[in-house]
Amino acid sequence: MQSDIADFLSFEIKKEMADRYFGFRKLIEEDKAGLEKEIYYHNRTVGQRIVNDLNRLYIMLQNKELIGQFLQITGLEESVYFDPYILSSKTIRDRVFKGVKTWGLTATGRFKHLFMQSYEQLVIDVNEYRIKYTELVDDQETIEKEIEIFYRQNDLGTIMEFLRSLDAVNTSGPMQGALDTGFSESLEKKMRIYPPAKVSTEIPSIPPLIPLPQIKKKLKKLAEEAFPLHKGGFNLP
Repeated sequence: MQSDIADFLSFEIKKEMADRYFGFRKLIEEDKAGLEKEIYYHNRTVGQRIVNDLNRLYIMLQNKELIGQFLQITGLEESVYFDPYILSSKTIRDRVFKGVKTWGLTATGRFKHLFMQSYEQLVIDVNEYRIKYTELVDDQETIEKEIEIFYRQNDLGTIMEFLRSLDAVNTSGPMQGALDTGFSESLEKKMRIYPPAKVSTEIPSIPPLIPLPQIKKKLKKLAEEAFPLHKGGFNLP
């Protein structure tokens, strides 16, 4: 009778600890999954718009030296999302310029206007990207802090030792001795809560761009140098 009571109490204590631990773990895993979805969605929407903006500008500049100057002037410094292939790809060109409209009295004027217009859109998209990027990093750090606090309050090693001590008292039943075998290591691994994905490793951080009014003359000069590189003129699809 006394053994039955001890077994029952042992079971109830284990169940309560497991419910609490795995309940929290489930919430954390849901938060982590939500963060990963947000990162993916952000990269596929605003991130993709930035790719298109930059590809449009890279194609208009054509020359790698001019592209390098453009990156330095605007504050990007690095060749973000740049692949030399895009300069000669008709498929990419048609896609990024599809539906784009421009105006002006001369071909050169239309080209320069489109270049400035494309940079303005890039600035808008980068600002939006950076705001959401910061929010995602905040979410990541919040999840990390929650895990840290929970482990301070619920040390996994102590919990496993306590479960082993309860298991040692339990002298009957199918779980008797289970925590002294490989099952213990498997359970501990399943109970461990791993940190969320690092935003910085999943998607690139992009520095703030210099506003168009501050560099308009320099960008205009780049556009003027780039226009003659388009033999037969620059025509939209």
